[in-house]
Amino acid sequence: MTFNESANITRTLEPLHWARQIVLLDSLSTDNTVAIARSFANVSIHQRAFESHTAQWNHGIGLVQTDWVLALDADYVTNPEFAAELERLLILPGTNAFFARFIYCVFGRPLRASLYPPRAVLFRRESARYVPDGHTQLLRFDGNAGDLNVPIRHDDRKPLGQWLQAQGRYARLEAEKITAGGASSFHDSIRKWIVLAPLLTPLYCLFCKGLILDGWVGWHYAFQRTIAEMILSLRVIEQKLTTR
Repeated sequence: MTFNESANITRTLEPLHWARQIVLLDSLSTDNTVAIARSFANVSIHQRAFESHTAQWNHGIGLVQTDWVLALDADYVTNPEFAAELERLLILPGTNAFFARFIYCVFGRPLRASLYPPRAVLFRRESARYVPDGHTQLLRFDGNAGDLNVPIRHDDRKPLGQWLQAQGRYARLEAEKITAGGASSFHDSIRKWIVLAPLLTPLYCLFCKGLILDGWVGWHYAFQRTIAEMILSLRVIEQKLTTR
């Protein structure tokens, strides 16, 4: 799924030359995303106005004709080792999804750790459906899940201004989830402590995760996550003040 991903889409598509067909669902991008994608012969381009991440992803699943789906964000970067693992993957009976770990990158430089969780990226199409989870989506599937060994790189190189612009929208949806009692993880539970999360985030990233050893890219990530938590706290406070 894409929207104004010209800074990333080439790095995502190039390693996927082995795929017979890549379904790209674009949310009416205003940059060169679609033009770049058209230069790849194995990419099938579809466009649809954005409703929500969940609606877009489920629509995308409907465009796939194979039994299994490899679902990648436009800033995910795979490598030949990942493709080789897929080719030799042993699928046990009852297994309908596989989770991948991620190496988070800042300006192409990998971090030693991040807050980005493993995600289900490979799944049997008829056994899975996306459901809302704050600003993003989660995959619900029948049966069991396995784990992929080769990690995927999360390498988003869109401008900082574009990232900041998106945070307001994301924080509103996350605030609605948290205030509605939809916290689904320990991280979400911490976010309910409105003041605590923005204070703990830089300490946790820099010292518990060791990102202070990664230099400026570690500081960049820690500050980025702190800003995201601060905006979220502002949204939660705003909801408390306006619903009384």
